[in-house]
Amino acid sequence: MLAKGGKALKQFAVIGLGRFGTSVARTLSRMGHQVIAIDSDEAKVEALMDEVTTAVQADARDEEALKAAGIRNVDVAIVAIGENVEANILVTLIVKELGIKCVVAKAINDQHGKVLAKIGADRIVYPERDMGVRVAHTLASGNVLEHIDLSPEYSIVEIVAPARVAGKTLGQLNLRAQHGVSVMAIKRNDKILAAPGADDVVEEGDILVLVGRNKALERLQES
Repeated sequence: MLAKGGKALKQFAVIGLGRFGTSVARTLSRMGHQVIAIDSDEAKVEALMDEVTTAVQADARDEEALKAAGIRNVDVAIVAIGENVEANILVTLIVKELGIKCVVAKAINDQHGKVLAKIGADRIVYPERDMGVRVAHTLASGNVLEHIDLSPEYSIVEIVAPARVAGKTLGQLNLRAQHGVSVMAIKRNDKILAAPGADDVVEEGDILVLVGRNKALERLQES
């Protein structure tokens, strides 16, 4: 199946619908992906019911409840439980044992993050450092390494340069004219080329730092 713009559709589960989890769930859903949102709080579940694929009221510490919600079918599970560290760790362990391909867990501090890593979380996020919207974008698009909102309309993204552009100069690519996107910098290994010019060549494996309207950035990633 395909999401908006022809990108492969992914399935996500977001467990814990506080501000962070709700932000991730809404953003993923608006990007066209299938989202199962789970929380024990009925009001939080009802608030998202019309915005995600499925909203389920359940205690995520109950393995059978997670299975019934269809969580074993998702590509990525985001454990966004924040107020209960014990529950956060337990649920992370449960979803890993259920065989989810990628488990992303929210941590409140470095020590908590170390515990989550030891029990198998594939990625640890710290809401104080990672906005929910940014995490959603990086999870949904395999080649997007970073996403920073500048405003409701403009963002900065870091993407791995597609193989099709390798060996071409920025002038040849003409991203500003073709897509309305500007290249702020090129990251190559440990070096950063700031404000690159039209004659600078994009090499395979380069990371492009782009700025532009959100719709233009999305079109570029899909092309």
